Amino acid sequence: MDIQTLFAERIGGASFGLTNEIYKFQKIKNAKAEALKARPEVELLDFGVGEPDQMAPAEIRNALRQAVEDPSNRGYADNGIHPFKVAAAEYLKTFFGVDGLDPATEINHSIGSKPALAMLPLCFVNPGEVALVTVPGYPVLGTHTRYLGGEVVNLPLTRENGFLPDLDAVEPAVADRAKLIYVNYPNNPTGAAASEAFFDKLIAFADTYNILIVQDAAYATLVYGRAPLSILSRPGGKETAVELHSMSKSYNMTGWRLGFVAGSARAVKAYAEVKDNIDSGQFKAIQMAACAGIARRDLSDAIRDHYHQRLRKLVAVLKANGFDADVPGGTFYLYVPAPKGAGHKRFKTAEDASQHLIREQSISTVPWDDAGSFLRFSATWESKGDDDDARVLAELGRRLGEAGLRM
Repeated sequence: MDIQTLFAERIGGASFGLTNEIYKFQKIKNAKAEALKARPEVELLDFGVGEPDQMAPAEIRNALRQAVEDPSNRGYADNGIHPFKVAAAEYLKTFFGVDGLDPATEINHSIGSKPALAMLPLCFVNPGEVALVTVPGYPVLGTHTRYLGGEVVNLPLTRENGFLPDLDAVEPAVADRAKLIYVNYPNNPTGAAASEAFFDKLIAFADTYNILIVQDAAYATLVYGRAPLSILSRPGGKETAVELHSMSKSYNMTGWRLGFVAGSARAVKAYAEVKDNIDSGQFKAIQMAACAGIARRDLSDAIRDHYHQRLRKLVAVLKANGFDADVPGGTFYLYVPAPKGAGHKRFKTAEDASQHLIREQSISTVPWDDAGSFLRFSATWESKGDDDDARVLAELGRRLGEAGLRM
């Protein structure tokens, strides 16, 4: 039997696993391992981690302990428990002013945002149809659109346009074939936060071309200098969009795998139908634990303030070393133009710059070359507290100064 001939074309067909192509995050992992091997005495400063540096709030962890011991929480959750849907509706009302959502029909839980993004194309995309996807960004919805024989049209996020997609540049013939448009605000990796005006324009665009908006709101409460914003709070938002929320970033519940899809009742019903044929729901105890905290501003605000403080300090260090950096509108990321070289060495891409910083200075970042050359620094570096933060940032500044970077 020749397994190699059986692989689907969507994952590479007969060439699956035989190419030498390496995913950029694997390149980063390899470079970090080599740097640690070459200089085991030098601390690796990892600013590339995309997950929280702290544990979930004690109130949520304690609620999980109690829920685990409750016999009523055993068994499959299927499409979710009603108390979590109610808590999700309260969260949307408390943080974003979204009122009137029906927990029974307009909210459904997900085992994190990633599976929901994978399932939504199954609900809407036929072969030959289009999904509009912002880049740089999270690729899952686009990947699964391609798996289904659909076409992905990338919408570049450029600094000149405030890292918002230029909807006016979408050709009408393409928009007519589109079923979905994926956006993510606050945005990973750029840190941009959407305005009411942008969401209103997006809603009008989607209404004109009969396209469903998929707004990935994984960082929804991590916004700075403005109030959190949901597309569902805007006129027409509930009719034209589904919004995906995640407990991972806002409540440091990374790995707990819990989120929800909210918005258009018909779209939520379709998602629930597909989901019911893919998974059997997240553990009820985890959903009950989330109920104890997701509508509490004090818990979320403490997490937001932690990252805001770190971002301000990180900006100061990067600016002092020539980077064009400012505190972002949201998330815990800084997205800065990549240096053009170091000493006599020239970097052709952001990936070149990232690899150089890891291998020569033991500083890890994430490169993006989709719409310009940028490096993403994350405010989720590990430390032992505020005093140790100062030490880590001082060491970062020292190494960047030694690197002789050219901007």
